[in-house]
Amino acid sequence: CWQLALYVCLSLNSVFGVETEDVGGMEGDPVTLHTGVEKQKDDLIVWYYGPEKTLDVQINGKASKTIIADRVAGRVQVDGQTGSLTFTNIRTTDSGLYNLKISSKNRASYKRFSVSVYDLLPVPVIIRNTSQCSSSSGSSSVSKCSLLCSVLNVSHVTLSWYKGNSLISNISASDLRNSLSLPLEVEHQDKNTYSCVLNNPISNQTKHLDISQLCQPCAGTSEMILVFYTELISVSHAFNKCGFKSCNNLIIT
Repeated sequence: CWQLALYVCLSLNSVFGVETEDVGGMEGDPVTLHTGVEKQKDDLIVWYYGPEKTLDVQINGKASKTIIADRVAGRVQVDGQTGSLTFTNIRTTDSGLYNLKISSKNRASYKRFSVSVYDLLPVPVIIRNTSQCSSSSGSSSVSKCSLLCSVLNVSHVTLSWYKGNSLISNISASDLRNSLSLPLEVEHQDKNTYSCVLNNPISNQTKHLDISQLCQPCAGTSEMILVFYTELISVSHAFNKCGFKSCNNLIIT
């Protein structure tokens, strides 16, 4: 009995002692999960996905046969020398845990990957607060300029205001898609540099503040706000309509 218990203990340690390798990518990018070994002729290599360990790919060296599940069919390539798995066009729905098992003649080895796939990021849009002039009692100018930096339909991101290289404030979105807005108040004659940054763990987009353009006296402000709000909507529509790879070439002015 103690021999059986020892065998079970060693088997559990070989599985649960596996370290997890973190892998990240942007949607539409190629992403490779490396086995780190040279495949032997009779090896059986199996890739599992998710907590239920759904079979994604099985490479049977002895039978010279490879099975690819419908979930990833047409989107993955298998390295014939190593068994490494490459997503040619990865999706956010491919995020999750991947388990690798390599069975050789006398032993089995394991490897685990935690894959995080992020959306392409839009460029933040900065507008002036429309309520500022209406509350200034007809005055043609006020000492402060109230601004708002916004993005639409984002998840797993942080939106931040910076003064030079110093963080002023930020706000984050969870795994649910949200619209984010972050206010900032500056002096009309402020000569510091400000920027609004949208970032996730592997990418960022920055919009620099032009105080001289946005913080004009209140006359005509309504028309200026309409222009910038229209820009925010058009950026959102562009990212919703264009393909992932074509979005990489999208120019925001």
